[in-house]
Amino acid sequence: MINENQIEETLASLFENISFNAEPAGLYDPLRYMIGIGGKRVRPRLCLTAYSLFQDSFDDRILEPAAALEVFHSFTLIHDDIMDNSDMRRGMPTVCRKWDDNTAIISGDVMSIDSYRRIAKAPAEVLPQAMELFTGTAAQVCEGQQYDMEFENEKTVSMESYMKMIGLKTAVLIACSAKLGALIAGADSRSCDLLYKFGYDLGLAFQITDDYLDTYGDPAVFGKKIGGDIINNKKTWLLTRALEKGEELEASGVIDPKFGKAALLRAMEMKTGNEADKSAKIAKVTEIYEALGIDEDVKYEIIKLHAQAMNYAGMIGLSKVRYEMLHRYADRLLGRNR
Repeated sequence: MINENQIEETLASLFENISFNAEPAGLYDPLRYMIGIGGKRVRPRLCLTAYSLFQDSFDDRILEPAAALEVFHSFTLIHDDIMDNSDMRRGMPTVCRKWDDNTAIISGDVMSIDSYRRIAKAPAEVLPQAMELFTGTAAQVCEGQQYDMEFENEKTVSMESYMKMIGLKTAVLIACSAKLGALIAGADSRSCDLLYKFGYDLGLAFQITDDYLDTYGDPAVFGKKIGGDIINNKKTWLLTRALEKGEELEASGVIDPKFGKAALLRAMEMKTGNEADKSAKIAKVTEIYEALGIDEDVKYEIIKLHAQAMNYAGMIGLSKVRYEMLHRYADRLLGRNR
């Protein structure tokens, strides 16, 4: 049986030895940089973990597809940083800052192409299913990004719309990672589908954890400044829940109006022209969140989604040892200093 130490060693070796074309350096250096600044390797780690549930050793047929997941994810981050005008990623300058927007666009494009080259190395007997899964997921990620951009022009969005957006933007690629590993390992279709559902709910919880950390995390651990979502009025689980809950409680007279929906909408309009203004806005919105109990609501939502994911895992019929390995993966993913 493959154990977690073997998964870590395989991951380390895979990304230490990953290669891209040498020339033109201006195109491929950003790819090497983006992979080199690391990350948690969430998606390839889940792919290898899912594979290990059904196989007892790694071989070439899983390694390139697992790498494809990280390469594709890194492509999305390069383009996200352009759209968000971001300065930092994982504590390092973004590609669009270290080089420029044009370089980031074309290097991101070739990174996306490279991910398809790697996924095409899946075993021939499952290649059609692997390609269908991966290409469908790639389109869904773009759909989620589009919804996210459209939400920037809306004062409020429903929780249903928000969950749909993060399902597409974040959860489907994590779900794909789990299913792809099982598919290449030769798992039956039921197990593959259950692992997809496991990954999807875990992906939702992962994104909501990210939302939580943007307000309540440690900048040194999180890798970027805290409160960026508040400053930019980004639609997060916290903001969406606060607007809905604030309206409900204010209408029923349960809460002081200064902490209701109207107050939150006013706080969202606070100026952010300098650091003092930004700090004041972050403090005010956070005060409203805490008055509404959003800090506790978000923790409950993460726990609930984690439990749903593990329920799907429990339906696969894994041995106790393998189920516990999947459980540790989920715990590790969501135990991000929350």
